[in-house]
Amino acid sequence: MSIVEFPGLNLKFEFSKIAFSVFGIEIYKYAVCIVLGIVLALILCRLSKENYDVEYDFVLENFIVGMIFGTIGARIYFVLFHLEFYKQNLLQIFNLRDGGLAIYGGLIFGAISIIINCKIKRKDILNFFDYIVPFLAIAQCVGRLGNFFNIEAYGYETQNIFRMKIENNFEVHPVFLYESFSTFLIFIILRIMQKKRKFKGEITSFYLIFYSGIRMILESLRTDSLMLFNWRISQVLSSLIFFITLIVLLCRKKSNEKPYKY
Repeated sequence: MSIVEFPGLNLKFEFSKIAFSVFGIEIYKYAVCIVLGIVLALILCRLSKENYDVEYDFVLENFIVGMIFGTIGARIYFVLFHLEFYKQNLLQIFNLRDGGLAIYGGLIFGAISIIINCKIKRKDILNFFDYIVPFLAIAQCVGRLGNFFNIEAYGYETQNIFRMKIENNFEVHPVFLYESFSTFLIFIILRIMQKKRKFKGEITSFYLIFYSGIRMILESLRTDSLMLFNWRISQVLSSLIFFITLIVLLCRKKSNEKPYKY
């Protein structure tokens, strides 16, 4: 059993990492949170009226494609930055139940696989991404809570009101909670923006700017960042995505192109 406290909020939780067992196979709460996030995203996506001429069946098709390749990419990304450990423990590469999925790896591989599928099926790529990215944000919001049950993705010691007390009585930043709340706000903002989209790619651009900007800040608080030499790789990648997307968006807004009608 694990014990986690939030002293500033007068909260205390005692829990097991295991949610339940199926035929003797233990299912972790980390995985349950990820699945719940995906299911919620699909339900909200189905209820959305701003679909930009994207059929829901095509969303489900790309969900399967993106989930498969996104999971592979998330694991590859994580393993590459812990290569010394996994070279000595090859079988652990396939052990996903304890975590070890890097969100950027999942986003990159998932996006590439969806782009290829859109090309093959001759579907508008920007319309598709504008439709799904708000729901991606809500899936991230719920999925991030899985880090709580694994007691991971936390930061340096702090005394702020949201501090989390973990083993050895360290009181740290619950960075996973900050990101979960931030992606919930991104979901709300993008859903509002979807109703007033001015051009194709606008919603996707703002998702990339919002998420990468938040990740730039939050990554500086973490103690378990994936590192490349002395660089926090996710912070570097977030910075590149943020500034490149911002420049593209500003250029697009200045282009005097008529608002896109869908």
